[in-house]
Amino acid sequence: MKIAVITDKPRIGLLPLKERFKEDEQKRETVEEIKRILSQKYDCISLIADDNVINQLKAENVDLVFNLCNGIKGDSKLAQLPALLEFANIPYTGSSISGHTLAINKIYSSSIFKAAGIPTPEFIPIYNVDELNSLNIKFPILVKPSDEGSSRGIHQDSLVFDMDSLVRKVSEELSIYNPPILLNEYIEGREFSIGLIGNGDDLTVLPIQELDLSNLPDKFNKFYSFEIKAYYKDLTLYHIPPKLTEEERQLLENTAKRAFKVLGLRDYARVDVILKDKVPYVLEVNSLPGLMKGKSSLYRMAEKTELGYEGLVLKIVDTAIKRYYTEDESFDGPRIVNI
Repeated sequence: MKIAVITDKPRIGLLPLKERFKEDEQKRETVEEIKRILSQKYDCISLIADDNVINQLKAENVDLVFNLCNGIKGDSKLAQLPALLEFANIPYTGSSISGHTLAINKIYSSSIFKAAGIPTPEFIPIYNVDELNSLNIKFPILVKPSDEGSSRGIHQDSLVFDMDSLVRKVSEELSIYNPPILLNEYIEGREFSIGLIGNGDDLTVLPIQELDLSNLPDKFNKFYSFEIKAYYKDLTLYHIPPKLTEEERQLLENTAKRAFKVLGLRDYARVDVILKDKVPYVLEVNSLPGLMKGKSSLYRMAEKTELGYEGLVLKIVDTAIKRYYTEDESFDGPRIVNI
C-alpha cells in the first residue's frame, strides 16, 4: 500500500511573519515524523499540494492520502484538497468537504451548536468596522478570525475591554484575515481539549487535557493566545488527565462527541471546551488538529495511552481505511493492498 503525506506551500504574504514561521515549522516537522512512522509499515512519500497534485498522485499510484492541508487562502480553504481528492476518487484521511467547511468557519459551527442545543459562547460576525457603531456589547470581548486555527490571529490584545480597543483590533484583523471577524463572548472557566478518533458509534475519546496558565506572568491575560502557544509553552501546564468528577468527565466527553457528530466529522478531531458552572461551552472544533511530535495536544493525549504517538498516526490510517471499505461496499477507488 502506498501513502502520500500531503501538506501546503508556505502562506507567504498571507500571514504575519511570526505566525507564518511557526506554521511552516509545524508543517515541516509534522510531515517528517508522520512519514517516518508510516514508512515502517507502508510505502510512503510526501508531497506539497499544488495545481499538479492530482497528476502526481496518479503517477505515483498512491492508494491513500494522509491529509495535512489547511489550505492557502479562501473561506473554505480547509476543504480544498478533500474536494480535489473526491473529484479524482482518491481516498484520504480525515473529514470530508462539508465537515471541514463547517468546522473551520466558526460562524457556521457556532450556529449549528446553538441549533443543536450544544452550549457555545455568544458571538457576532463583523464584516465592516462601521457595524460596531450600532452594537450594544458587553465587555470583555475576544476578537478573532472566523476561519483560522492554532491561535493565529488571537493575540494578547485580542481580548478587549472597551469600544476604542475593539474598533482598533477589528480594523487590524479585517486588514489581515478573511471577513467576517468574530466577536466572542469571553467566558472565564476551566479550559479543556478533548481528542476523538473513529467514526459513528466506534468513537474513542482520548484522555482529556486541561490547559493551566497559572504559571504565566501577571502581565498576561489568561487565555491561549498565539504568544503563549508559540513562546511560553515552558510555562504552560497540561494536566492529562485533569481532576474531574465522573459526572464532569462524562459531560465533557459526551459534549465533544455531540459536537463531532453534529458537524459530520470523520476519523479524528479535537474539541476545545470551557467548563463554567457545570456548563460545557464548546469554543471550537478543530477538524484537522495538529499532530506535531512533542507540541500538539493530540500528541500529549496519545502519549498517555497504550497507543502512543506512533500508534495514533497508524490508527488514523486504519480508521480511514475501515471507513472506506465499510461505509460503501461499491467503492471503486484506487486499490488498497497489503494492509
